[in-house]
Amino acid sequence: MRVGFLFNHDQIHQVAHSLPIALALAKGGFDGEILVTTTNERIRREVMRLGVDEIGKRITHVDLGLRTRSQLLSGVLESLVPSRKLLVYGDNLDFFRSLDVLVVAEKTSLVLKSLYGLKNLKIIHTRHGAGDRAIGFDKASAGFDHVFCSGPKIRERLITEAGLSAEKISMVGYPKFDTVDPSVTVFPVRSRAPVVLYNPHCSSHLSSWFKHGRQVLDFFVDNPDYQLIFAPHVMLFERKFVLTIDKLRIDSPGHIDERYLRAPNIHIDLGSRASTDMSYTMMADLYLGDVSSQIYEFLWRPRPCLFLNSHGIDWQSDPNYAHWKAGPVIRSPADLAQGLKQALDSHEGEYRATQAAMFARSFDLTERPSSERAAEVLAGLMGHTLHSPAQRSSLSA
Repeated sequence: MRVGFLFNHDQIHQVAHSLPIALALAKGGFDGEILVTTTNERIRREVMRLGVDEIGKRITHVDLGLRTRSQLLSGVLESLVPSRKLLVYGDNLDFFRSLDVLVVAEKTSLVLKSLYGLKNLKIIHTRHGAGDRAIGFDKASAGFDHVFCSGPKIRERLITEAGLSAEKISMVGYPKFDTVDPSVTVFPVRSRAPVVLYNPHCSSHLSSWFKHGRQVLDFFVDNPDYQLIFAPHVMLFERKFVLTIDKLRIDSPGHIDERYLRAPNIHIDLGSRASTDMSYTMMADLYLGDVSSQIYEFLWRPRPCLFLNSHGIDWQSDPNYAHWKAGPVIRSPADLAQGLKQALDSHEGEYRATQAAMFARSFDLTERPSSERAAEVLAGLMGHTLHSPAQRSSLSA
């Protein structure tokens, strides 16, 4: 039995959503072959960092490349569209045919079934994030042989909106949480001023960045009584243009002006590891954002939130904006001063209990690590049984 974990993206933000499952599968004594596959150097480094104790021992690493023709084509297109990650599939069909099961955190890999005819390959979707956007529950989800989800909110929407049958869904918690060290701080906080995390999404029809982002930064330049971490979705500034899949739009995020980079109370991170490993969501005092699923990771520890409704959405009864119930919602950066004050002052009385309930609906967590729960389900889907921690100790004694 050969199971592969594929990491095929420009950035590293999906790695922690499925690699911990591979590690738990290996530590649980899975007697099949476990392969972790990467498609670029950035992803490879992150996989090796997180999997240092198992990769090369009980897990085999495979680097998937492109043929010469595809490399030339990607060289022309890559600055505009994610051509490399699309070309990888067709150039490595023999590898994918060699697998019994493929585990992925994204949906692009379904082309192996729909375009390349690998109908016998079972593809398991771990998802990435626990957000509310409709794209997370589109019909493509029904194309997987099995889907892991983090909590009851996700399970219910997969059934009602994506059309998945209940038996094809397993609620396993959130393996990414198994990789987080809450004590880690990325940079020294310079004062006692509240630390605000501004985390706009990359999809231009939903993000606050394209219309209001620079006005948000202007506000914090002029208000040093707040400290700002500007850490947008890692794909916002990855290319000169942002391609939005669900609305087929191309927009430019522009550049970051020098006055923002020089501001002593502003820390800017356009895509480092800290933007993906929850370093910022753990250390901030207040979350400022729009539609990013990172809001739910922030709510691991309930704190004040503020949301910027840059597109004038009628959101109150829209499940795609359910996370906006975690704090006040403003329509313009002109409302930031009052909005931030309201978020801080009203959190305990108006929002803390709501946030706790939202978190519980999004994440079904137990004392057992989520990655172990997911690995056990995965092994079961392949007809294998993993050893419990007690059994592993007995076997190694």
